Amino acid sequence: MELATLRLKKNEERRLRAGHLWVFSNEIDTKISPLKSFKPGQEVFVEAYDKSTLGIAYINPNSLISARLISRRTNNRLDIDLFTRRIQTALSFRTEIYPEPFYRLIYGESDGLPGLIIDRFGDHAVIQINTAGMELKKDVIVAALRQVIPTLQSILLRNDSPARAQEGLESYVSAAFGKPPERIRIEENGASFYADLWAGQKTAWFYDHRLNRSRLQNYVQGKSVLDVFSYLGAWGIQAAKYGASEVTCLDASATAVALITENAELNNVAEKVNVICDDAFDGLKKLLQQEKKYDVIVIDPPAFVKKFKDKKEGLLAYQRINEAALKLLNPGGLLVSCSCSMHINQNELAQAIRKAGLKAHCDLQIIERGHQAPDHPVHLSIPETDYLKMIMVRRIN
Repeated sequence: MELATLRLKKNEERRLRAGHLWVFSNEIDTKISPLKSFKPGQEVFVEAYDKSTLGIAYINPNSLISARLISRRTNNRLDIDLFTRRIQTALSFRTEIYPEPFYRLIYGESDGLPGLIIDRFGDHAVIQINTAGMELKKDVIVAALRQVIPTLQSILLRNDSPARAQEGLESYVSAAFGKPPERIRIEENGASFYADLWAGQKTAWFYDHRLNRSRLQNYVQGKSVLDVFSYLGAWGIQAAKYGASEVTCLDASATAVALITENAELNNVAEKVNVICDDAFDGLKKLLQQEKKYDVIVIDPPAFVKKFKDKKEGLLAYQRINEAALKLLNPGGLLVSCSCSMHINQNELAQAIRKAGLKAHCDLQIIERGHQAPDHPVHLSIPETDYLKMIMVRRIN
């Protein structure tokens, strides 16, 4: 079937020619390609103003990001062959670098499948679809995934991301294949964790900090550790296994805190791990009032800057949470400060930490900088895929 054409305004093809995959609504020549003429998820040819072909995309006329390129070859379509090829390519890389089948298998644009996330948990997989184009292809995606990994026992659709509202999509969680278990067991860096597949945060686990968490083994031997925004205890429990003398995990979710306790027992470190169920800011304030001190503190919050317009306020939140942590940190201690906010970069996070140090009346040294794990590859032409930051600083005095 012949595809409709999406024509861009003059000079608006530059980002696509430079390698990006997104077309914004204000870049479209709506006199020639009126947005109301397209259906959400429809596949289209994309043309520059001079009618030269840029590739194949799917479109959502109701979204700010109106189109996402899926191929620069006009004979490609978003069919099972394309999904199978790209999932197989992604799988080949993951199996090269990870001995166990626990990883992010598909990371959206970076793996050539914009709007699609797939996480693998052994013989189970979780799919998260964030765009109308991928929503229309969910059955094809499931079929391709089963074809590439025939040993899968279940596939769960965790289509409850807030990003779906921007695409005009409903929120739901449902089984796409088999009977996804309520709870799964994950292996990471020699530790094991239970996670709630159906109701846990996002796709149930955060693989992106895998390498950053492994770095703790060089710094926590015999040390007291505070893990803030702990979720399931990934940082804290691994610190305990690496030889920390005591670990405190702080999280606002009672469900998560209960799983932290189970995960500590699972890893035979329960005697070292204490859990606190409280808001992070309130919890840190109470610990300060109790005159608590720690040798290593991990701050791994949710994104404080979800939209660019919130950047100023979000950077202030990073400064405040790091200031609170630094006041609890012993001289010579380490602060591991993280951000998953796409809209701020490493240097901006570093400046927020620097200002926090001034407020906390201490001098700081950067010891290490970290990045998202290789199963979350950065597309060199799409800076938005480079979102995770970790800065490890040492309190000098």
